[in-house]
Amino acid sequence: MNENIQKIIKNILRDIQVEMKDEFDQNFERQAFFSEAWQRRKSPTRPGGHILVDTGQLRRSIKSRTTENSIIFYTDLPYAEIHNDGGEIVVTTKMKKFFWHKYYEATGSFGRKKDGSRRNDKRTIQLSDEAQFWKFLALKKAGTTIKIPRRRFLGTSPEVEKAVRDIIEENITDYIEQAIDSQINRK
Repeated sequence: MNENIQKIIKNILRDIQVEMKDEFDQNFERQAFFSEAWQRRKSPTRPGGHILVDTGQLRRSIKSRTTENSIIFYTDLPYAEIHNDGGEIVVTTKMKKFFWHKYYEATGSFGRKKDGSRRNDKRTIQLSDEAQFWKFLALKKAGTTIKIPRRRFLGTSPEVEKAVRDIIEENITDYIEQAIDSQINRK
């Protein structure tokens, strides 16, 4: 391949890598895959918090690698695929134990009055909702399924295709302009 063409392709891939990495990261801020809003969460465990952002590990896990003529964006976290594509997960005995643990953790934090009854303050009411959520999950039978909605944060879309097309056009236009300028300067 011509050295100039290789240079253009390398620049295009680098620009796509930088631009799309930023756009995929911004999906977590937008709480949407570009213009496709993520389904709101039903869980009361983090009211008002960003969807798919608890520790930030999923967001930080997006990586990319390039070859001579392509670029691949990926994440190697085991739970990333179910969030990106949606689907169902089967409740296991181990999961039920975790749900019970979270339930007892939530109920142990209730604010109490001197007589031992629960307070009706905002935090205790929120914990009560959270405890109910974990209890609901803990009471599910092993073998039943939990539906995880599709919340894409990585993949192709019309917005991705447009951004890639714009980057390619910009790089080719810059190369042509530089080539014309160098031809004019030689004369």
